Amino acid sequence: MQTTDLGRRRFLMNALAMSALGLMPGNAFAAPIAKVKALGVLRVAVYKDNRPWSWRQDGKLIGIDADLGAALAKALGVRVDLAELIADESVDDDLRNGVWKGGLLGFQPADIMLHIPFDRGFAARNEQVAIIAPYYRETFQFACVKGEIDCNAIPSQFRGHKLAAEIDSIPDFYLMGTFGGILAKDVAHFPSGADAVNAIIDGHAEGVLASRAQIEAVLADRKPANIARRTTPLPAFPSPGWDIGMAVKENSRNLGDSVEAILTEMAASGELKAIFDRYGVTYAPALAA
Repeated sequence: MQTTDLGRRRFLMNALAMSALGLMPGNAFAAPIAKVKALGVLRVAVYKDNRPWSWRQDGKLIGIDADLGAALAKALGVRVDLAELIADESVDDDLRNGVWKGGLLGFQPADIMLHIPFDRGFAARNEQVAIIAPYYRETFQFACVKGEIDCNAIPSQFRGHKLAAEIDSIPDFYLMGTFGGILAKDVAHFPSGADAVNAIIDGHAEGVLASRAQIEAVLADRKPANIARRTTPLPAFPSPGWDIGMAVKENSRNLGDSVEAILTEMAASGELKAIFDRYGVTYAPALAA
């Protein structure tokens, strides 16, 4: 009887400890920051093949988001577990797969996911997560080969010149549809914005429309002397830019609070800017920050 009572007491004590740390299955009141520290690891979801944010080079996962995830884990006093997520049909699907439910192919939910649009409307329709910590303001930019295209000309003057864009992206839709579709036959599609930027350096296109981060990172890496960038806005362009943030589960807000405090310190100390500098990208604070 004494052994049984001792076993029950130990079981109860362990159950209470696990509950306090948010480790009990189905615990609706999880304390994820305690769980992260108890397990000693922060699982961070980043997008696969998303240069300059997260991609593999010589087998190693690198990039702005990869380095930022590692920095957050270090500040929390734990190791980082970077999980590469393949983009689904929408960011809403990505949040489901990456953060609050998991993927059909066995992807285990992460504690936090990076590179999420920081937008009120988007956040309102994704009630299972909390969108937090805006850390960058992204925009699109046009770049071109000097002597081939006048980067600051109106887009109709690009007609007859090969233009590069990531397939099924905002730049792709803009170039294909602008001015009644007169540029549609001139647009070459590439798997990513970074690939599209590389195309003008390699002579496969004369102009590219991609994100500023993609353009800056590739130009910083390859350092071509014959590439110019547009200095005036594109007419009727549908996107003025957007803030990039992170996402945690709705019941993981205490983890989110800790991450936001760390991010504030990183911005103030210059550590955040240094991560962007490492990949040749100009750090632009999020407007929401």
